[in-house]
Amino acid sequence: MPSMSSNDLNVSDQELQAFLSQKDIATSLAEDLLKHFGSPSAADVTIKEEPNTSDNILDSAESFLSGSNLPLSDEVPESLLPIIKPKEEESEIPQQDVKPATHELEAGSPEPEEPSIHMDAKTIIEISKNQGFSGLGNCNVLSYKAPPPSPPDPPNIRLSKEQLAPPTPSVFLEHKKEAFSPNLQEFCLKHPIAVVRGLAAALKLDLGLFSTKTLVEANPEHSIEVRTQVQQTSDENMDPQNPGRKVWACISHRSHTSIAKYAQYQASSFQDSLKEEREKSAGGGGGHPTTSSANLSDSDSKDSSGNNVRKKKPPGPSGVPGIKAAPGTKMLRFGTNVDLSDERKWKAQLQELQKLPAFARVVSAGNMLSHVGHVILGMNTVQLYMKVPGSRTPGHQENNNFCSININIGPGDCEWFAVPDAYWGVIYNLCEKNNLNYLHGSWWPSIEDLHEENVPVYRFLQRPGDLVWVNSGCVHWVQAVGWCNNIAWNVGPLTARQYQLAIERYEWNKLESYKSIVPMVHLSWNLARNIKVSDPKLFEFVKNCLLQTLRHCALILEFVKSKGVEVRFHGRGKNEASHYCGQCEVEVFNILFIREQEKRHVVHCMDCAKKQAPNLEGFVCLEEYRMNELIQVFDNFQLHQVQSPMGLHGHPSQSHLHSHAHSGI
Repeated sequence: MPSMSSNDLNVSDQELQAFLSQKDIATSLAEDLLKHFGSPSAADVTIKEEPNTSDNILDSAESFLSGSNLPLSDEVPESLLPIIKPKEEESEIPQQDVKPATHELEAGSPEPEEPSIHMDAKTIIEISKNQGFSGLGNCNVLSYKAPPPSPPDPPNIRLSKEQLAPPTPSVFLEHKKEAFSPNLQEFCLKHPIAVVRGLAAALKLDLGLFSTKTLVEANPEHSIEVRTQVQQTSDENMDPQNPGRKVWACISHRSHTSIAKYAQYQASSFQDSLKEEREKSAGGGGGHPTTSSANLSDSDSKDSSGNNVRKKKPPGPSGVPGIKAAPGTKMLRFGTNVDLSDERKWKAQLQELQKLPAFARVVSAGNMLSHVGHVILGMNTVQLYMKVPGSRTPGHQENNNFCSININIGPGDCEWFAVPDAYWGVIYNLCEKNNLNYLHGSWWPSIEDLHEENVPVYRFLQRPGDLVWVNSGCVHWVQAVGWCNNIAWNVGPLTARQYQLAIERYEWNKLESYKSIVPMVHLSWNLARNIKVSDPKLFEFVKNCLLQTLRHCALILEFVKSKGVEVRFHGRGKNEASHYCGQCEVEVFNILFIREQEKRHVVHCMDCAKKQAPNLEGFVCLEEYRMNELIQVFDNFQLHQVQSPMGLHGHPSQSHLHSHAHSGI
């Protein structure tokens, strides 16, 4: 699969500085995100990234990526555009796309009067207008004629007992040079999940910056979300009202508190555990401080029932509102979703993460999420989790199937479970069987159930200083073994597979009434503007998305004009977030239908606007980009032909990575 490193940036210091001055993007999002890294100097910008140093940061090169906030008519000098070069990507367990497959793009001539990525934009618009308004609704970015996606059938391969518990791909780093080797990124992209051990020590990361003590000293009143859970081991998931009955449903209750108050709970939990252990020892017991596991549900803004909940004071150690548990059931609290995006509050913490290799950084040229042009909390910003033993993050795939980075701060371990993307359809069916919603619900899979359905499960420990790479679409769930903090964010490698899985999930989310917090249409147009692509498959996927949305915009404008409604040009502001329909929560790209509701001006998509008013009476129609701007971007986005650079033909050596597969925990 294609990916991108700093070797693909054709940019000199002079060109970059000239561009930044010319375009006046000193206050753009990427630069804002990078302010906490300090002012990049010319020494920070290099054409090639040396594998043995973390100092050659692409900060300045990355700041120009926020040009997505500028009007699309602004041109970026070709010398500044990153080039994506194809690489081979393999997977040790078969990967399977959502069925039916995405719109296949024929290499030959298209059928007459059918829009094609090989046509220019004006021809596509003319053909679309001739086809009329039939089927004009929400745009399917796979194809306007494609059936909707659905969960895939599993690979038709019967696995042995050993294959059902595969060894976890692991890499042991001893030196900074190994962390910056291109082999590390290659290794991570090859596997559904991978653990990079010894990363913090190799890069001399100061994990103490993310310790509970430092967090309290820095911002004690900072808000933290709390999940109250039932205490149990990672192999258990019992019905709290009937402890002898195993279930998939994950019970939790959502509330909020401050970092300082949760830190007090985290510390007292540790002290109580030590006290219990001393009492056991005095009474003839033995062993280590208890790490009996608990249960958390972390479905972002939902509680375990999938319902929105009001902010409440965190419950005390006993008496948990919202959860009916059997007498004697122990409860715990998990501190989650601590937002570290504010560089004024968390400058030292965010600057420390710049020591990471480019492919794992929060902001980098090769990260699709750095091209969005605005903040998506927890995805292109850092979130922190504060845990006591047993704290659970239930089963899920990442938003829009993007990859994720998770670093354990310690001092305790975390236990991970993971299933390759090809098997997510089986888990979807098991959720349905257990009366749980795959996307909206909160669930903790039974490993026995998965093995019975021929689903392989990775299982491993993440120790302090270890980085876990979760590849595109990998299903995973996590439980704290000890007292620890974790930091996490998402990344989007510029590969065809990453883009394909993201765009397919984007369409499936619409069917499931689940909001795609990555605005894939807005992102795709920014990718077309910001990068050159030489991988044919990635190019076709992105160009097809542009085609479908360009066609849709043209038809909407024709329909609006036919109803006698004026279209007003609105434009986009710097760092302005993408728009979503206030009714159905689908992304609304370019053409916004605005109507006042309860003294608020609410954005609607075309579909919801027509449902409320077939002739659009009472709606104001706003246009964010002029059609000639979109036409220019579409026509300028062409497959970039490059020759393979010398020295990249050899197979990556694993000799310096000390990689091996670790079985079990």
